[in-house]
Amino acid sequence: MIYTCTLNPSIDYVMTVSEFEAGGLNRAHQTFYYPGGKGINVSRVMSRLGVDTAALGFIGGFTGEFVKNYLSKEHVSHQFVDTGQTTRVNVKLKSSDETEINGPGPNLTENHQQKLLEQVRSLTEEDTLVLAGSVPSSLPTDFYNTIADICYKNGTKFVADTSGDALKKLIGHPLFMLKPNHHELGDLFSTTIDSVDKAAHFAEKLLDEGVKHVVISMGGAGAVYVGENKRLVANVPKGTVKNSVGAGDSLVSGFIAALHKGEPVEEAFRYGVAAGSATAFNDDLCKREDVESLLSEIVISSINNEEGINQ
Repeated sequence: MIYTCTLNPSIDYVMTVSEFEAGGLNRAHQTFYYPGGKGINVSRVMSRLGVDTAALGFIGGFTGEFVKNYLSKEHVSHQFVDTGQTTRVNVKLKSSDETEINGPGPNLTENHQQKLLEQVRSLTEEDTLVLAGSVPSSLPTDFYNTIADICYKNGTKFVADTSGDALKKLIGHPLFMLKPNHHELGDLFSTTIDSVDKAAHFAEKLLDEGVKHVVISMGGAGAVYVGENKRLVANVPKGTVKNSVGAGDSLVSGFIAALHKGEPVEEAFRYGVAAGSATAFNDDLCKREDVESLLSEIVISSINNEEGINQ
């Protein structure tokens, strides 16, 4: 089973306003409600791609019930720890500019933490855990490390998609996959990632730290994959970008789903890039047909030249 873990999920309330006026009355002409959180996004896309998945994390209240009901309708099983606190609502206001107002996360007690860690301890070498998103302020800053250590002891494949201090603290742990974007990779090594060659060069340093698969999203420049004896780059297919939320999560989903189905790394990389692009071109997360329609447009090439890397 492929499990995902979202420590601070939400309801994402998306409102579209023609011309937003601060301090005045604004009427939205379009609204959407989605379960939010990077791990939850990964599970939703996994299910759409035909892969069984279960969502872990912390949830509570009437908003938490909405998230669970929504996931059940999308055939995503869930085993959340109930916090007894209302899951936050994040408002995404789309107008001439895009504004976000994120609600506060829950106060997670030692008992909440131990319940989740017990779930992680039950995973085996047959399972994969995708841990995505930020660490809530009420949790220890090394909480991701604790989970990574449990997965390593159990032989569970551990995938991380996070940033900042949480990402830095994970470096050195054996990880199945990391998916930083080029800014996050640059922050890790106190440099600027401004080329495909440079992305591949610094991604290889993550392999030296125990990461098996590294995928770097490069925005309009495509994506870079680095693994054992492989350095690949993929283009981005043509399309109109409508949605930045969930594109990176979809890339992770596509890549892991394809590997889970036995596809070679090159095809898993292609599938991941197609999934990420398909979400960017839609109002919501991608569907299987959206992904498959883009596969023929994605060209995978080898990266051979490492000369002239300025650190």
